Formats: sequence, structure tokens, C-alpha cells
Amino acid sequence: MIEPTDRVVSGRHCELAVREWSGTNPGWIALISHGYGEHSGRYQWVAEQLVGARALVYAPDHVGHGRSPGDRVYFEDAETVVADLETLRREVAAEHPELPVVLIGHSMGGMLAARYAQEHQEHLAAVVLSAPVLGTWHVLDLLEHDVIPDTPIDPATLSRDPEVGAAYVADPLVWHGPIKRATLQAVDDCLLAINDGPMLDKPTLWVHGEDDELVPEADTRTGIDRIRGSEFHEHIYPGGRHELLNETNKAEVMNDILTFIGRELNS
Repeated sequence: MIEPTDRVVSGRHCELAVREWSGTNPGWIALISHGYGEHSGRYQWVAEQLVGARALVYAPDHVGHGRSPGDRVYFEDAETVVADLETLRREVAAEHPELPVVLIGHSMGGMLAARYAQEHQEHLAAVVLSAPVLGTWHVLDLLEHDVIPDTPIDPATLSRDPEVGAAYVADPLVWHGPIKRATLQAVDDCLLAINDGPMLDKPTLWVHGEDDELVPEADTRTGIDRIRGSEFHEHIYPGGRHELLNETNKAEVMNDILTFIGRELNS
């Protein structure tokens, strides 16, 4: 096991907790943007595989998530979270100016990664979007209610591996309460901005599970089709649920991701 080290980065609203995984002779930087309600510590296995492929890995806890301060899972403008990612990128790029940067985003973090890539493409070598919230998202229907109902995530929708769901339920750093109206509205606003934004010119890989109930592949595709550039690649995995990198075939998914990254970094 590669133990992460901790650092903080000055975000737009608070000092963000960041996990860093490193090995010897790094050849590139991986930035991980985690999903709604979770935290960077859930990416331990992912980070170890990336380090094994010569990455320096940095993963912040978004504001209001994990070990970062702020009202839990609350933000009023997704652009501030995107700005936090850019602050972290600037800081680590200044320490390692010779290393290319790859941005990896999952779920809501995939939405943030897509928006980041639209605004800062010149700083990225490649982008990986894992089950990103793009296009339309059924959870936004909750905004029609005067009081947002509590709709907890069914842990079985995360992975076919039941241990993933059990660990998710038991994780004290995961938010298990109701979603906040302001956060939902911020996601809605961000999706509209992405739909109206520029194409993704940097090499981009989209991976999604065919049986993803939390962020259905067909809904994401409506957003993907608006922003896919000329160097866009996709893998849709039969039977895959929402967290492909915690799935029973996670080694296959990771191999596809690392093959894509390696090809782009060496092209």
C-alpha cells in the first residue's frame, strides 16, 4: 500500500484537504476530481495504479466534502469548485513544471472536470471522465419540490461488488444525508454552461457502465455529444454500475484508462 501524504491548498472559500500519492521517477501528474458526497480517500486503489504508471497523484476533497471544511455537500456555484481545481493545478505544476497534467473526474467530479477542461484546456495533456454527470440528470427533478426529499443512494447501485457498498455505508467521511437545494441548482447551472461551452479539444476518454442507475449512460451521452472533440474516445462496459473503478472488472477499466493516457502522453 502506498500511504498518501497530506497537504492543503487555499481554495476559493476555505483551505482544502488534499491527498498526494507519489513514487519514484514520476513522469506525469494526475489530478482526481471526486464525486458528490464522497472524498479523495476512496481513490486509494486508483491512486496506487496511477503511481505504478509513473504518476504523481493529487486529489482534493472538494469544499464541504471529506476532510475539507464548509457546510456539508454545499456549494452555490460550481465555478468556484472548478477554480479550486485550477488553484491546485497551478501549485503542483509550479513544483513540477516539466510534467504533463491529466485530469480524471468521476460523476459530479466528471462534470467539474469537463467544465475545467473547457476553461483551461491549455494546461491539460488529457482528460478522463468516469460516469460524468453531463447532459441531463434525473436527480435535478428534485428541484421541483418545495422541500427537497431525502433520497439516499442505494449502495447496491455503486458496484456489483457488495463490499464496495458496505464500505460506502460505513465510511464516516461520506455524506449520507439529503442533497442541498443550492448544490442541485449549481449542478443544473453548470450543466447548462457546459452544454453552451466549447468542444473538448484535448484528448478525452469517457468510461461508463451500461447498468449505471445513478447517472444513466444515455443521459450523459446527450451532454457528451455536445462537447466531444476530434480526439474523443469512449468505453461503455456491459453490466457496469456507477463506480467503474470500484467494479468487479476495475482492473480492465484501469488498463483501458492507462492505455489511453500512455498513448496520449507518448504521442
